[in-house]
Amino acid sequence: MAVSADREPARSWRPWQRTDPVAVLGMARHIADDLRDGLTGVGVRAAARSLRRLLDVDLVGLADLSGRPVWAPAAPIGPEADALVEECLHSESRSGRPPLVAVPLHVHHELAGVLVVGGSVRRGALREAAGWVVEALERGRLEASAEQAAQAELRALRAEISPHFVYNALTVIASLVSSEPDRSRELMLDFADYIRYSLARHGEYTTVADEFHAIETYLALQRAVLGERLAVQVRVAPEVLAVALPYLVLQPLVENAIRHGIEPRTGTGHVMVRGEAEGNDCVISVEDDGVGMDPGLAEEILAGRGGSDSVGLANVDRRLRNVYGPWFGLVVETAPGEGTRVVVRIPRFQPGVMP
Repeated sequence: MAVSADREPARSWRPWQRTDPVAVLGMARHIADDLRDGLTGVGVRAAARSLRRLLDVDLVGLADLSGRPVWAPAAPIGPEADALVEECLHSESRSGRPPLVAVPLHVHHELAGVLVVGGSVRRGALREAAGWVVEALERGRLEASAEQAAQAELRALRAEISPHFVYNALTVIASLVSSEPDRSRELMLDFADYIRYSLARHGEYTTVADEFHAIETYLALQRAVLGERLAVQVRVAPEVLAVALPYLVLQPLVENAIRHGIEPRTGTGHVMVRGEAEGNDCVISVEDDGVGMDPGLAEEILAGRGGSDSVGLANVDRRLRNVYGPWFGLVVETAPGEGTRVVVRIPRFQPGVMP
């Protein structure tokens, strides 16, 4: 069947069909990686070079909304190309005719930039190449949004320090200044460590050793506040101390055990924190013999529907799943009057997770 030069054939021609599919996929991944920071990132020129090889054309340019293209090859381009980019940005539709064509790039229905191709190329191949760029830009935005969300959740955890606990801790420390100055000094240092770890700017990940140190500091302050009402036991196996995990994961679990498990009950309450290796996993549990809760309420809390007092557990659960996958969230074992046990299971070695 004859096809005119101005009409798309029934099956669009793709230059990369003549290339090894594995190599094409590899190049597509490189394009996505190069455009991770958008059309203003350092990888834009490399992405343009890859697109030029895939399309087998003389020239490829990528421009953001500023209208300043990055070209491959990096030879100077005349005013004709600049005018074409401006026209495409203002009309948000395909501009120009071969051998120089500009295609708008819409990310989530918003204009993000322009792809310019110089040379002989079919519309189908050009459209597919533009689609690859758009997918790469969308992925970059999603990753950036996920990172921003993770940072927001971390800020929310930092902001959850109970003013009631801070007031009680400082009151106890002040009451001991005259009668037990040495103990008062130790508790003040513990309080400073607690505040520093909870509020200071840290990296995304820390170690089990640092998290357990923060737990012990917090428990020392709570023992001073609650006195004989709180008994604690902390055990951690040496082989998991260096395991990396997201920052501020364990401390909120211990705070939750005391605030919602031990404080509402009468008499002495016990909190036990354990960390040990199980095969390739690190398993950490926080257990209390407090008031417990209905298992249905625990499900609501982990789903983020438990109210403002339970944001910490849902936050930690979501962060663990984002880092390690859906199999590594929190497990909560509880019943009314039977206390609560929260279990964290994480891989001892996870690519990309480093303190």
